[in-house]
Amino acid sequence: MSVTVDGDKSVSVPQRMRRLLRGPRPESVPVVVGTACTVVGLIDVAAGVFPRFRHSRMHTLAEVLPGALGPFAAALSLSAGVLLLLLAHGLKRHKRRAWRAAVVLLPAGAVAQFAYRHSIVGVLVSLTLCALLLRHRDQFRALPDPRSRWRALANFVLLGASSLALGLVIVSVHPGRVVGDPSIADRLQHVLYGLFGVEGPVDYAGRTSWTVAYSLGALGLLTAVTTIYLAFRPEHPAARLTEDDESRLRALLATHGGRDSLGHFALRRDKAVVFSPSGKAAVCYRVVSGVMLAGGDPIGDVEAWPGAIERFMDEAKAHSWTPAVMGCSERGGEVWTRETGLTALELGDEAVVDVADFSLAGRAMRNVRQMVGRIERNGYETRVRRARDIGATELERIRRAAADWRGTDTERGFSMALGRIGDPADGDCVIATAHLPGTDDGPHGDLKAVLHFVPWGRDGMSLELMRRDRSADPGMNELLIVASLQAAGKLGVARVSLNFAMFRSALARGERLGAGPVLRCWRGLLIFLSRWFQIESLYKFNAKFKPRWEPRFVVFRTSRDLPRIGIAAMQAEGFVNFSLPRPFRSRAQRPCGHTLRTAQEHEVRAA
Repeated sequence: MSVTVDGDKSVSVPQRMRRLLRGPRPESVPVVVGTACTVVGLIDVAAGVFPRFRHSRMHTLAEVLPGALGPFAAALSLSAGVLLLLLAHGLKRHKRRAWRAAVVLLPAGAVAQFAYRHSIVGVLVSLTLCALLLRHRDQFRALPDPRSRWRALANFVLLGASSLALGLVIVSVHPGRVVGDPSIADRLQHVLYGLFGVEGPVDYAGRTSWTVAYSLGALGLLTAVTTIYLAFRPEHPAARLTEDDESRLRALLATHGGRDSLGHFALRRDKAVVFSPSGKAAVCYRVVSGVMLAGGDPIGDVEAWPGAIERFMDEAKAHSWTPAVMGCSERGGEVWTRETGLTALELGDEAVVDVADFSLAGRAMRNVRQMVGRIERNGYETRVRRARDIGATELERIRRAAADWRGTDTERGFSMALGRIGDPADGDCVIATAHLPGTDDGPHGDLKAVLHFVPWGRDGMSLELMRRDRSADPGMNELLIVASLQAAGKLGVARVSLNFAMFRSALARGERLGAGPVLRCWRGLLIFLSRWFQIESLYKFNAKFKPRWEPRFVVFRTSRDLPRIGIAAMQAEGFVNFSLPRPFRSRAQRPCGHTLRTAQEHEVRAA
């Protein structure tokens, strides 16, 4: 049974949604075919490189698999093996173009085997695998991933380096046939010449010279052909938030933005968005390494969430992306799991301070009170204002200072970062600054620290960015957070979200009396990881302000997807970078923003 609310189809039967949205099971034909291509590719590469392998019992098996093609066995095995390895991952992900390439490659391999080896078994294996692909062609409908033509340069560098390394192995695995004693430099020169189809300085006895030459030439040709293909194939640029999408999202946030403190971060312009059929709800996402990452809860009317979620899952299925949600609330997690059959896991807690309950009085706030008092006695002043109330000259100075004070070379941020300061469309944002009068001779005048808050509905704000001059006194963050909380009432703000503390509950329970050995071991591991990710320090920093903790969750399909989702999330946040160096990246590939978590890592370390 299904229910329609405001034009959105809200499916109330979880089993139907699971069948519709989960996509093919891991045991499906694409995974089997992809695994078979991987095994065949590895055998073909080994058969083409190692002479002993070509005369071993394993070669008897390799001869009936695609790639072993008569007198050109070494070169063609190598080429077919590399191509099959390149296609295997795309076949597992149901990619249509990988299917087309495999359907062309397998019959070509069958014809070559019959022409050169007269191997009926090899022909049958190739044609059977091809028939399997044709029989299940409906399972290979996934569209291409977002990409740019810079992938051609990446392919040339990576495959070229791999060809060079593999070429050195090919040149060196024939010690009994080498004439003389060539040096490493001679062998490297021979590989470089061979990749371009030119004879090098190393000579071999018998037909080994032809085998090496054909193998190196095949690697060079393969690198050139794949690079040319990637350079001239149709471009699918990374999705960006259009002006119309942003306008529609702002309209939804104006009405429903108070539900989620992460709602305003959906306006990052390096995200894409899918809307529900009625347009009353939306899910913003970014695709990273084949993972479709959504951040926070859906935007808009809760009753329209199922329609937006269904569109999100349909998009993931169409491209064979792995769906995942980072940092959704408990209510959001319930809707996601109910409507899709996905699984939720608690990731950490968000620190939220109710302005009416905040006070520096009492023993619990003694450390914060003393630190703030000491900094104020040193002459520091604070200003807390809406972005629209700051002049253009001062706003530019704040923006420039925040960029100069960034703690890392890599811009970071995804789920809790907006990626910009002072945009005309973000006039409701709150900027808190710390100044030290009499120090106007610096590059940024008397400005010493900046905090940036984004709106959280009509009566809240969420901390997005923290930056400070490294030469300023420690405690700038505490000073500005206290100043912001004290000024919140005048700005009409009743609640302030400070930050997300990963695995906070485990750290808190693990240090209590009576904690079990498993919990203590888990806490010990988190403390160990805090050397790099500042997990414990961030929790203790937020705990200074006595917030209430709101749980946040990660939503995923199966536990097997968690490692992949974790790596994709770290890529999105900027902790792991697999992209090209900055000079070689297109504008669409450059990340923007800087996470609050990253900024706090440097501030906590400095304090």
